[in-house]
Amino acid sequence: MHDIRAIRENPAAFDAGLARRGLEPQSATLLALDEKRRALITEAQTVQARRNEASKAIGAAKARRDDPTDLMAEVAELKERMPQIDAEEKAVGAELTGLLASIPNLPLADVPQGKDEDDNALVSTVGEPGSFGFEVKEHDLIGPALGLDFETGAMLSGARFTLVRGAAAKLHRALGQFMLDSLEAQGFEQTVPPLLVRDEAVFGTGQLPKFAEDLFKTTDGRWLIPTAEVSLTNIVREKILTEEVLPLRFTALTACFRSEAGAAGRDTRGFIRQHQFEKVEMVSITTPEQSEAEHERMTQCAEGILMALGLPFRRMKLCTGDMGFTAARTYDLEVWLPGQGRYREISSCSTCGDFQARRMNARYRPAGEKATRFVHTLNGSGLAVGRTLVAVLENYQQEDGSVAIPEVLKPYLKGLERLEPAN
Repeated sequence: MHDIRAIRENPAAFDAGLARRGLEPQSATLLALDEKRRALITEAQTVQARRNEASKAIGAAKARRDDPTDLMAEVAELKERMPQIDAEEKAVGAELTGLLASIPNLPLADVPQGKDEDDNALVSTVGEPGSFGFEVKEHDLIGPALGLDFETGAMLSGARFTLVRGAAAKLHRALGQFMLDSLEAQGFEQTVPPLLVRDEAVFGTGQLPKFAEDLFKTTDGRWLIPTAEVSLTNIVREKILTEEVLPLRFTALTACFRSEAGAAGRDTRGFIRQHQFEKVEMVSITTPEQSEAEHERMTQCAEGILMALGLPFRRMKLCTGDMGFTAARTYDLEVWLPGQGRYREISSCSTCGDFQARRMNARYRPAGEKATRFVHTLNGSGLAVGRTLVAVLENYQQEDGSVAIPEVLKPYLKGLERLEPAN
């Protein structure tokens, strides 16, 4: 959510930020509604003051035995006008709020200009793709013998669902627990958040109202979370925190649910893009002064997991046309998949400034001050478990169809050295 006062103060800067997103100027429309709303508020105050004044004058006229008929008619007219003004002000305010809620966050100055993923900027590359003495396979060819049961998943639930069983299920759970342990060591508090949330929660993190079609909704009006970012960020909704407790850092391993309405036809094979998947999420709540360093720290936490797993990856800074709705800057981590012969996204780490905090009314009180300020929020994947499973299968595949276990995962798998394909 944008601050209308900031738009008032510098409408040109606001429109310039939207232009970088490829959007038309909006400040004139917003400020016209804002001016209309403020005029109605002023009118309401004026009408109320005049009504009070006229009411006192009626009493004075009666005391003098003067005729108060004209004053009484004026009070009646003012009384009738007041709810009309109130209704108009609420309608204009709702329209203004709706427009402000529909406009994406403005990109930070260092975000590269661009239209889509082809314009993203390479920041760094870590690790070299491995060499294989045999023809490498994609995960959807390796996985079935290890427990990725695409056919049964589709039979149970339809397209983009997979039953994970046996060796693959063990590896999947080991990866999730390893990620949680890694992030807890970096100061993130483990949580088990609700998977079903109310409208206010998905509005707070920016999925509503614009992206409702990408979500699953229950018959009682709740939403299945598309990411634990929704639950974790809303922990501070409608709260005033003390500066001393910041930054707050939360992590969770949850199922996530996405309709993939905007991804029809993409990654229809395999385990890359599912309606239901598991992800370890990171969320940080900071002061404005802390958020820049926290974005780098969070991204490094995700990178540390990839390095510990021995997976080659690169960091990309997303361009203005490829960033998410709430992000002011996003780093994507892309892991190397030898079967596909290319890098694929496995983590997104975004800083949102106070954009989500305004939607949630999440604030803190600086030490020694009476006034409050909005917190800054950040979120990132640490990591997408299913995609990490895919990366391990492809990068650690052996010629006989088995998959070697990364060293850091062996304690989670009781020392198992490799996953063996079923006969």
